[in-house]
Amino acid sequence: MTTSLFIYGLIVVCAFVGDANGGYIKYNTRAGIVEGKLNVHLVPHSHDDVGWLKTVDQYYIGSNNSIQDACIENVLDSVVESLLRNPDRKFVFAEQAFFQRWWGEQSGQVQEAVQKLVNSGQFEFVNGGWCMHDEATTHYIDMIDQTTLGHQMIKQQFNKTPRSGWQIDPFGHSAVQAYLLGSELGFDSVHFARIDYQDREKRKGDKSLEVIWRGSRTFGSSAQIFTNAFPAHYGPPNKGFYFEVNDDFLPVQDNPLLDEFNVGERVNDFIDAAMTQANITRTNHIMWTMGDDFLYQYAESWFKQMDKLIHHVNKDGRVNALYSTPSLYTDAKNAANETWPLKTDDYFPYADRAYAYWTGFFTSRPAFKRYIRMLSGYYLAARQLEFLAGRRSSGPNTFRLGDALGIAQHHDAVTGTAKQHTTNDYAKRLAHGASEAEAVANLALLCLTNSDQHCATPEVRFSQCSLLNISYCPPTEEEIPEGKSLVVVAYNPLGWSRTDIVRVPINNPNLFVKDSEGNTIESQYVEMDNATSNLRSFHIKAYLGVSVKQVPKYWLFFRVSVPPLGWNTYFISNTGESRTEYLPKVGTPENETVEVGPGNLKMSFSLTSGQLKRMVNSKTGVDIPIQQSYLWYASSSGDDMDSQVSGAYIFRPNGSSPMPVSGSLPLKIVRGPVVDEVHQQFNSWIYQVTRLYKDKEHAEVEFTIGPIPMEGGAGKEVITRMTTNMATEKMFYTDSNGRDFLRRVRDYRADWSLSVNQPIAGNYYPLNLGIYTADKKSEFSVLVDRATGGASIQDGELEIMLHRRTLYDDSRGVGEPLDETVCVEHTCDGLTIRGTYYMNINQLGTGQRWRRTTGQEVYSPLLLAFTHEKNENWNVSRVLNATTMDPNYSLPPNVAVVTLQELDDGKVLLRLAHLYETGEDSEYSTMAKVELKKMFSKRTIKDVTETSLSANQLKSEMKKMKWTVEGDSGPQPAAMRGGPVDESTLIVELGPMEIRTFLVRF
Repeated sequence: MTTSLFIYGLIVVCAFVGDANGGYIKYNTRAGIVEGKLNVHLVPHSHDDVGWLKTVDQYYIGSNNSIQDACIENVLDSVVESLLRNPDRKFVFAEQAFFQRWWGEQSGQVQEAVQKLVNSGQFEFVNGGWCMHDEATTHYIDMIDQTTLGHQMIKQQFNKTPRSGWQIDPFGHSAVQAYLLGSELGFDSVHFARIDYQDREKRKGDKSLEVIWRGSRTFGSSAQIFTNAFPAHYGPPNKGFYFEVNDDFLPVQDNPLLDEFNVGERVNDFIDAAMTQANITRTNHIMWTMGDDFLYQYAESWFKQMDKLIHHVNKDGRVNALYSTPSLYTDAKNAANETWPLKTDDYFPYADRAYAYWTGFFTSRPAFKRYIRMLSGYYLAARQLEFLAGRRSSGPNTFRLGDALGIAQHHDAVTGTAKQHTTNDYAKRLAHGASEAEAVANLALLCLTNSDQHCATPEVRFSQCSLLNISYCPPTEEEIPEGKSLVVVAYNPLGWSRTDIVRVPINNPNLFVKDSEGNTIESQYVEMDNATSNLRSFHIKAYLGVSVKQVPKYWLFFRVSVPPLGWNTYFISNTGESRTEYLPKVGTPENETVEVGPGNLKMSFSLTSGQLKRMVNSKTGVDIPIQQSYLWYASSSGDDMDSQVSGAYIFRPNGSSPMPVSGSLPLKIVRGPVVDEVHQQFNSWIYQVTRLYKDKEHAEVEFTIGPIPMEGGAGKEVITRMTTNMATEKMFYTDSNGRDFLRRVRDYRADWSLSVNQPIAGNYYPLNLGIYTADKKSEFSVLVDRATGGASIQDGELEIMLHRRTLYDDSRGVGEPLDETVCVEHTCDGLTIRGTYYMNINQLGTGQRWRRTTGQEVYSPLLLAFTHEKNENWNVSRVLNATTMDPNYSLPPNVAVVTLQELDDGKVLLRLAHLYETGEDSEYSTMAKVELKKMFSKRTIKDVTETSLSANQLKSEMKKMKWTVEGDSGPQPAAMRGGPVDESTLIVELGPMEIRTFLVRF
């Protein structure tokens, strides 16, 4: 479709239809809201997945249509032309990953026409993020980043700020989405389709599909948002109102000279459907979502029919039909002065019918989920370094990784519910973005560590090790050149100092580690385990195309201390001396029970069964009997009760009892000055290493799972289960997108009386940070390194699903079983994953500090860069240990740096987040203060402007709608929030859970 047709349509404001004589009359589509009538708001839209059955590029250009007939380029071309034909028509669009491609390809003439459409309200951006992100498997920082990416471009190009959240397809909805990615963005409303089928029926009955949602206990009514859950799907009310050009639909035939004249019939159809929806909706306003997946490829097919319906329905006069948008609809609802039901907590888990809980996708494609989470933390650190060293006008930058991560948050990407070839494309984009971001980080570190801050082309080059988890790190494995050291620079993206353990693969048994002051520091060798050795060769070849025959002999552990937003340097050298006890001895205790742990935390294992028996913290006195094991649920292939199978979306176990993977198992225990390790081979495809560090209050559990065998004709859903003697009374707690913790009660929903038909799958909840449970004395917590699913199926138990492999497609559209393989040439194995979770015990009411602090360290690990150089040369030419902040200052322990990024206009985007909820901690759930002058002590701050969360409007200009809520009695308590930033002191205050966003000019 050529763009030269657009301007021709500018002067055409009305279409014409046949009158009684077959002549031409105007359609009257200028309808507005009519008081006293039922107003049917027609909201034209196209739901355009940023990858699903096809890749992002294939969807945009319309290729690979044998899979799905979809072309976003056609949608936008066609919609714009149709809007220009009639100024009453409207359309809403969400996904900026598509729109920005299209926008960049248009002529100035077309861009000007589109700007007029946006300014007039005909073309409205909803959501406005890079994608329509998922809400179960996304981290709140990723949600903010991808939304900001889209909002910034809309602001630059149109000077507009989206008003409406449009989360119509994600598979359940989070509390964080409501208050943070809703109210704090400046949205007035959020609209979606997918809520539990039992919940929907109950809400239809009491007219509570539309609610005021207060997703935050901390912020309450100050962060509430009008929420519209659709009566059914996100399409028209029934198939009679689908008008895609290739659909078999019944058009409005209003020419009496032609056969099948049906105006009266179609008007009655419209009014019947409208009245049905009005009976389950409060006020005299209802919304019809006029669109569906990848529709409007020939937009006139829709708009012509809607023009006719509006004209004839309004001429009939029983109801009023009008073109509308979510923002206009919300304005109308707000003006109605209705009293609305209150919604708290979230909309998880989601089932679309009995026996069909969408809780499998919490874990699906666990390796891909880990890759996204790892790169999310890396993106945060790389942007910091890009700013600190000075963003370059040319050369590598971090945008490509931001673009790839933005796409990866899509509700069919990070969820693991896209086709395999699409997932491969997502991963490829992430890999390209990561490679460029790594170049940015390496150059920035070379610049920052240079003593004269000279940033010309460096003679020294850093390298990093993205496959360090499977022991592949060429700079540490190769022989250190004579006279040189292996230089390790560790950058800390956190706002406070940290002490951590670095682990690198090496071959030389006689290496020593020195810190930046020249002191030899304690280090420890551990022999390379077989599980890692077996993983290494195959997966390096698969991921990098490199054949590596030699396996490093050892892991070298050493402790590092790094200042906030700063770095420290360590030197690994071969001094020629021999380490006489380079390997810790593997003990063989005589007792039935063996205790391990060099610090306060001790774990006891049975030598008979090889299983964990107890965790004890000698410092706090907490002592909890605990068993940890691996089990698997057999995936349902359908049964007499229901044909539903388990697949990428759906978790449906075949029965209620999972199968243990082993009985007794051998133990290998390694002790040393830095770490104790317990190695357990649970079976031929599950290996585990539990590490306890001298200065850490938790156990680090590294698991290797796969390939999952598929014998027996059933898929497997693999869990780890921790069983304690705690009396937890059905309660446990899971995080919401890595932010708030929500109380969960087994077999219970606060909003309706739950009919339990899936006692396992229906009690699974999404995890991004972790899960914990408590009794009257103690807390037991587990943190995770990626998005996954977790539950407490019995009191005193926690379980986390770590891996899934199924045989069947679950009939939700993807058309493939979840059967991931990794291939090298002609050899393919089932996917093997490696990951880490972290276990901690605490006295009741004290575990939050560990969860919040360690959670930050897991999300933002140290960034390690390696090179080889002579010690004396490095010491003379480099800054070995420094912080970019005042050396005597760090952020408070309840505040995190969420974003530190230099923007295109030279301003710096700064986000600071309070980490605690109201009442979570007696000391830290209080007002925190950040001194910007000390945080940026080496720079002069010219001005600081506070903005909305996505930095697209001034905070001072944001306005919130007022709503009347059932059960409210007078004004609600005010949330604790920081005050305005004083221009002279530049101190930022943050109340509990508050995230504040600033544009800083230096």
